[in-house]
Amino acid sequence: VESLSIHARSFQEQLHKPDVESIEGLPPTVAVSQRHGSPGPRSTVATSTELYDFFRLLFARVGRPHCPGCGGAVRSRTVEQVTEAIVSWPDHTRYCVLAPYARAAPGRHQDTLRRMQREGFVRARVDGQFARLDGDLPLAPEAPHTIDAVVDRNFVAPGARSRVAESVELAYRVSGGFVTVLRETGEDQWAEETHAERPACRACGIVIGDLTPKTFSFNAPEGACAACHGLGAAPRPDPDLVAPAPALSLAGGAIAPWRGPDGKLDPLFRPLAEAFCARAGVSLHAAFSKMPEEARQALLFGAPAADGAPAFEGVIPALAHRFEKARGARARREVEPFLADFPCAACGGARLSPVALAVRVGGRNIAELCAMTVAGARDFIAGLALAGDELTVARPVLAHVISRLDLLLDVGLAYLTLDRLCSTLSGGEAQRIRLATQIAGGLAGVCYVLDEPTTGLHPRDTERLIAILRRIRDAGNTVIVVEHDADVLRAADLLVDMGPGAGGAGGDVIYRGPVEKAAAEPRSLTGRYLAGALEVATPARRRPASPYKAVEVVGATEHNLKDLRVKFPAGVFTCVTGVSGSGKSTLVGRVLLAALRRRLQRSGPRPGAHRQLLGVSCVDNVVEISQTSIGRTPRSNAATHTGAFDEIRRLFAATKEARIRGYHENRFSFNVKGGRCETCRGQGTRRVEMHFLPDVFVTCEACGGSRYNRETREVRWRGVTIADVLNLRVDEALRSFDRVPELRRLLEVMKSVGLAYLPLGQPASTFSGGEAQRVKLAAELAGRQTGRTLYVLDEPTTGLHPADVARLLDVLGQLVDHGNTVVVIEHNLDVIRAADWIIDLGPEGGEHGGRVVAEGTPEEVAAAAASHTGRFLAQALARGA
Repeated sequence: VESLSIHARSFQEQLHKPDVESIEGLPPTVAVSQRHGSPGPRSTVATSTELYDFFRLLFARVGRPHCPGCGGAVRSRTVEQVTEAIVSWPDHTRYCVLAPYARAAPGRHQDTLRRMQREGFVRARVDGQFARLDGDLPLAPEAPHTIDAVVDRNFVAPGARSRVAESVELAYRVSGGFVTVLRETGEDQWAEETHAERPACRACGIVIGDLTPKTFSFNAPEGACAACHGLGAAPRPDPDLVAPAPALSLAGGAIAPWRGPDGKLDPLFRPLAEAFCARAGVSLHAAFSKMPEEARQALLFGAPAADGAPAFEGVIPALAHRFEKARGARARREVEPFLADFPCAACGGARLSPVALAVRVGGRNIAELCAMTVAGARDFIAGLALAGDELTVARPVLAHVISRLDLLLDVGLAYLTLDRLCSTLSGGEAQRIRLATQIAGGLAGVCYVLDEPTTGLHPRDTERLIAILRRIRDAGNTVIVVEHDADVLRAADLLVDMGPGAGGAGGDVIYRGPVEKAAAEPRSLTGRYLAGALEVATPARRRPASPYKAVEVVGATEHNLKDLRVKFPAGVFTCVTGVSGSGKSTLVGRVLLAALRRRLQRSGPRPGAHRQLLGVSCVDNVVEISQTSIGRTPRSNAATHTGAFDEIRRLFAATKEARIRGYHENRFSFNVKGGRCETCRGQGTRRVEMHFLPDVFVTCEACGGSRYNRETREVRWRGVTIADVLNLRVDEALRSFDRVPELRRLLEVMKSVGLAYLPLGQPASTFSGGEAQRVKLAAELAGRQTGRTLYVLDEPTTGLHPADVARLLDVLGQLVDHGNTVVVIEHNLDVIRAADWIIDLGPEGGEHGGRVVAEGTPEEVAAAAASHTGRFLAQALARGA
């Protein structure tokens, strides 16, 4: 702050100084956090790495436009260029300069011919034949005609340049930017060329206009597809959501938009349903799946009037019409449950306008370039054959593009396509993209701070990451890594171990020095795990996986999956493994999870491509615990997210003082008016806008950060206010509320996942990745379990110390012991060797992945020669034996 300008320092009195005596030797610092938020629908690998900005510049400067209509090459030529071409012909060459007026247009064209006469032209070429304009030119009105005015006829001769230039300029002016030049090649034989002053196709009448980087931006009106506004997809009614239960009849509620509150056919739609059944000759009580295919299609998509029966609009067109005409949020919400995103029909998902898609570099348009993988784009860019001015203009752009693509290759992302949505990336992929983007500048003298860079990395890929970190260090930079991965820790030059415990029991530097000497510090759990003195235990027995009791995905082909048929055994702990990009997130998240949500919850996004989902009866609910953030403001905390705060508010509302004052549960909420502090609106902090700096939150002066007003704080439960409760750690709250069964149960769940140290009111925006993951896990575990739930966890060990991993495995084991099924996407070898069943994908990433390399118990996968995971797993099993 001291180095900022006077304007920025004017805010300084509102900011707390760092609680530190001194900071020395602080270089410029770049932080690469593990949080990647919730990327929007416009964010892709190309845009997030800034590659797309360079692509737009490349296509705007050296792209070759083509006609969006006919696909023909479109070039612009100035008056000087056309003139130079004509005068370069041999002397005495006969030429003719024409001004195009009509191209294959039907009609008599009398107005066109009269206009040509008024503009001083004497001759014209009509349908390839020369004629005088003062004569009778009868033209058939139904036939297409091509008409050109003859601007000049002459022979090439020395000194004729000015006459040629005037003729070309006149032709451009009267024709709207086009000129046709005829060159005599023999007796009554002419070679013809048409030129445009601006990029345009005369045959189709399409003017390309000037190309700028915005022409290729799907975030700008100039380049975005007009139909989908640059999203590449458009919401449309999905037949699977409109008729989610084909075993039901129309009367029983087979058509979801026609259902009433009781789940059956709404009386409002009964006349429409009966009219359709009478028209189609089907019964109102027949199962939808038993109806003839023609009847089902007519019901969903409509049918024209026939045999005296009126036209039937169809459920899907009616929904689409309602959605299009909806004028309020409520009206849209009524239709949205039946919509899904489909590729835009206009652009085919390319997001761009026809003009942008018709510009090519190296024979490809910008959407085709982005559809390539990182490795494929690198080869394409390196192989571009540019010369002359094009090469001069493109050289600096290509250098930046190749440099960034090389970095993506170095971090192991060769398999990603550049148009891949960031919202579909795994946590590890998003982390490595941010890492590559930050180090793309090639800076020196910078301090890089990386938080859990191994997130989502297979042990094989961790070696590549370590090499990159060393390369950054060797370039003269400082690298500080917050990490738990043993391989990264062993590669470090210096180890700083914090502890000895978590939360209030931590905060001390218990060891600082070489990695190999950390084990000598008795308080360092990290040192003992690195030395092998402590290990996450391998289970003494595996739960048996039955092939007859499993959820089975058949024919999965989404992204890089190769027609997979995979069984997920029910009632066991399954780990899905494989190198980065092998298809784990696609198989589990895009296919299995989405398909189960459609079948069990009748909601969610459209599942990834697959033929069948079998064994759904093995589970009755599905719960996802992902890596997404649980809150970005101080309003979200562990107590609110797990539901514990609802129980706490009920306790305070039941106190004698609260009943006397007439306070209800809402009085003790910091999210509504009444009991909260109105100065900070219940946040405990005020946001200070720093303009060009990130916003800063400062403690509210009115309530001292307690969130509540004075009257609310006067109500006490066993001597503490509700603000005091929010400051309690989980273990402290557990002691205070030991006689409140429901609250004790919720707090015990939080403690069981290793959050005993966490203050109940700590803002979620300050959680580490591991804390956020465990809070979400606790919230799901706190729900009432049926014993047949499928839990899907994506990298649950993110941010966890080996000691916390052991605790997590105990919790997951308890879930399975109660009859639930747990499916985990994981690279942590301690978790993998604790699994009952492993599904290993690969053998590589991208197009070279998407196959089941090995499946079975950890011992069986460790013996698979083709499995990269198996090789590392065999070593881990040997250590834990």
